[in-house]
Amino acid sequence: MNPVLETIDLEMIYHVGKVDVAALRGTSLQVQAGEYVAIMGPSGCGKSTFLHIVGGMLQPTSGRVIIEGEDLTAMTDAERTDLRRRKIGFVFQRFNLFPTLTAEGNLKLAERIYSGKNNQDAARRLEILKLLGLEDKLNHKPLELSGGEQQRVAIARAVINRPAIILADEPTGNLDTENSEIVLKMMRQLNQEFGQSIIMITHNSEAAARADRIIEMRDGHVVRSIVPA
Repeated sequence: MNPVLETIDLEMIYHVGKVDVAALRGTSLQVQAGEYVAIMGPSGCGKSTFLHIVGGMLQPTSGRVIIEGEDLTAMTDAERTDLRRRKIGFVFQRFNLFPTLTAEGNLKLAERIYSGKNNQDAARRLEILKLLGLEDKLNHKPLELSGGEQQRVAIARAVINRPAIILADEPTGNLDTENSEIVLKMMRQLNQEFGQSIIMITHNSEAAARADRIIEMRDGHVVRSIVPA
């Protein structure tokens, strides 16, 4: 079976004044279709750089990123943008919702960006919002929602177009314990419901334990891959 994501010898060197700082040092990793992977490691180990490269937001100094057989690192900026739109969903720590749009409006915008058209799939939006316990929040704007509800809308936006991969950067970082638990349960439920691969960066060992596999990074390397008990 071909992996949904493969990174091959990724290196990323930042030039800080006259100093070269290596964020990634030959990072290779495979993620299978439908797999839920957590990436852990100390600050500065290269986790965020890795996620940004896989998401097509940074070009590595060297190495390759293959997503469903397409070489992201060989593409032009326009081609990377197109692949990101078609195959990757993002969940951020700070939610990044459009404040002037309702919950449903944020999902409609994601649909429009994906298709380039104003095709509206109200049934699919309602299905996902119901799964996330938000069916009564369709017409609420972000400031009318709790932090946990905002993050659930952000997750709904990420999965609405059924991308192959969801990239989640500290998705519970701004949430209290109760809301973190809700969000993690719902991410797992959506992973099982739709079969999308999830790659989640987290400092929280309890959050990581929900994944199928935990990748530990140190100094720009993958040092260990373990299956939670």
